[in-house]
Amino acid sequence: MAGIYIHIPFCKQKCHYCNFYTVISQKYRDGFISAILKELEQRKNYLNDKHINTVYFGGGTPSMLSVSEIGLIIDKIDMLFMLNKDAEITLEANPDDLDQNKIRELKNETRINRLSIGVQSFNDDDLQYLNRVHTGTQALKSIEVALYEGFHNMTIDLIYGIPTLTDQQWLNNLDTFFRFDLPHLSSYALTVEPKTVLNTLIEKRKMQAISENQTVRHFEVLLEQIEKQQYTHYEISNFAKEGYYSKHNSIYWLGGHYLGIGPSAHSFNGVSLQWNVANMKQYVEFEKTGTTVLEKEVLSKEQQFNEYVMTSIRTSWGCDTEHIQNVFGDAFISNLTSLISRFIDDGRVEKKGPIYYLTNKGKLHADGIAAALFMD
Repeated sequence: MAGIYIHIPFCKQKCHYCNFYTVISQKYRDGFISAILKELEQRKNYLNDKHINTVYFGGGTPSMLSVSEIGLIIDKIDMLFMLNKDAEITLEANPDDLDQNKIRELKNETRINRLSIGVQSFNDDDLQYLNRVHTGTQALKSIEVALYEGFHNMTIDLIYGIPTLTDQQWLNNLDTFFRFDLPHLSSYALTVEPKTVLNTLIEKRKMQAISENQTVRHFEVLLEQIEKQQYTHYEISNFAKEGYYSKHNSIYWLGGHYLGIGPSAHSFNGVSLQWNVANMKQYVEFEKTGTTVLEKEVLSKEQQFNEYVMTSIRTSWGCDTEHIQNVFGDAFISNLTSLISRFIDDGRVEKKGPIYYLTNKGKLHADGIAAALFMD
């Protein structure tokens, strides 16, 4: 499997918690689509003629693009790459961009066949804390209209651990998701990243700080409710009905190859990581100025192993010792066996056959467990 990711950095305003590369200014909007098309042309050989199973428009706010702009990009991909006819093509969208006309045009005039709606919460107090543009009412309406217009392959994002989000309101958010009977949910704990507005506001005591106890409670409720509704918890933050796993994100988690297009986008071909500069001016003018927009790192065997552990341990497929043996060898197996034993002893990891899995207890500490298993 191989996929293409298109990073659309434009936003109407910056969410307090966001640490992705985004821009509020529209100064370089006119040249941006042209730069995207040019980069696709320049990097058409990166995936070595692999069939493209997925295309993902992420951001930022990709739904700020016009339907015609989205169509241009998809048509260019179809012309340059071996894009499967049944490829999963996802658009991240904010509720305030999804009026009925926009949704209908996306459905009828583009090959977008999956929507990822950034709801985050149906509660206005939470949305204000996060500095989201939309309201809870707009979030509800966007889902209703998308379903009405035929977008049944849809996911929404919900954030838990928001200081303004009570335990009952978190249950209400989940109940609302279940009532829509959507096939997929992405749900994340609110984290305070360095250099974000949220971090600054909390340090200045202008915003309420996050409670770890609240975050743990919300996560436990999430797992309990998801199990009751018979969704599969196939990655730490992702839950789906059978047949509705995110094909694009599964490429990342299963070690597949992907091409990232746009400022700050990352690419991986199995051996090296590449990433574009996080600078809109430099990106838009790269062809005219001859400036490189790419940086590259060839991964050592140890780094390749660490990448595998970091992604696999987070999933329902688990960390496969047979794969490690075949690809990396005895020393890596020995190191992993030694380091992982303490997490088995304390109930955070279990082994079934040749595969290590996180338990529900371990899922609360996924990143820390993965880091502890890395090969130096």
